[in-house]
Amino acid sequence: MSTGKLLETLAGTRFPTPPIWLMRQAGRYLPEYRAVRADTGSFLDLCYTPDRAMEVTLQPVRRFGLDAAIIFSDILVVPDGLGQKVWFEEGEGPKLEPLTEPADFARLTRARLPEKLAPVYQAIRQTRSALAKGTALLGFAGAPFTLACYMIEGGGSRDFAKVKAWAYRHPDSFSLLIDLLVDAIVDHLVNQIDAGADAVQLFDTWAGLLPEEQLFSWSLEPMVRIAHAVHARHPKTPIIAFPRAIGPATLMYRRSDAFAALSIDTGIGAHWAARELQPHICLQGNLDPMMLVAGGVALEREATRILDKLGHGPFIFNLGHGVVPQTPPEHVAQLVEIVRNWKPSTS
Repeated sequence: MSTGKLLETLAGTRFPTPPIWLMRQAGRYLPEYRAVRADTGSFLDLCYTPDRAMEVTLQPVRRFGLDAAIIFSDILVVPDGLGQKVWFEEGEGPKLEPLTEPADFARLTRARLPEKLAPVYQAIRQTRSALAKGTALLGFAGAPFTLACYMIEGGGSRDFAKVKAWAYRHPDSFSLLIDLLVDAIVDHLVNQIDAGADAVQLFDTWAGLLPEEQLFSWSLEPMVRIAHAVHARHPKTPIIAFPRAIGPATLMYRRSDAFAALSIDTGIGAHWAARELQPHICLQGNLDPMMLVAGGVALEREATRILDKLGHGPFIFNLGHGVVPQTPPEHVAQLVEIVRNWKPSTS
């Protein structure tokens, strides 16, 4: 395992300035990424070609000197590994052959997963070898509810009516799907850690769709089960949880028995987070990605405000969601400079 600022922060050390990495830091906003992408077949081909996945993983670290790399992959490699047909339409995003009834589960099996996702683990091995020891390498997975959303809807959705109707009308069969995904995600995260990932993040992008009771049953509880199962194999590997758009229900996720850090979105106020969350758990976040597009004085003011609120406790600077394609790379460089040069107020 590497050492370095991010991992030490996750272990409880506070530095004068926090570590920084960005969700979706390897992507279309970088010209060097676009060059590799243009020379590769499909998006999944890029995820499953270790040399190229390693290259795009390293690009933002080389350019900006970030404290962590996150392996270039996608949350939907898990449904793909289970045997569901997954593809990406240019300009439209992910497409899946949807699950329409419980009988469709029969075509899903964890047995395929290690072989199908072997290129991802090879990319992690190669990337860890290429990274400086002080730079952390993050693996990741989608959380069960978010994966179930894509698997039942067949892609993204405006209202996710199909998945909610299934979950509400047939909670027993929906729970079977969640259970299958819990086991598959544990396999995937453990394999990433075995390959050299220093820490992992669980993305529950669509957690905000759920009312409180179902949020506990289908988001928090499965994520905690995953964390405990991963820690049974790798007790020292930090896990970052990112339940997006759940507002004050974020309080339920202050689970230091499961998570080393909690990533917060832009809907969570930094002052509230400092008071209600940070005394219990390391936080990560939560700059609006569009502020990174704006750059300049607006970016400096907002990044400094977040630092002033959260930088006095255990904190990793990040975005409230991923870097968007129209982000000027020079604004990312500006943000890194702001974070590195921040001086904590003495008041």
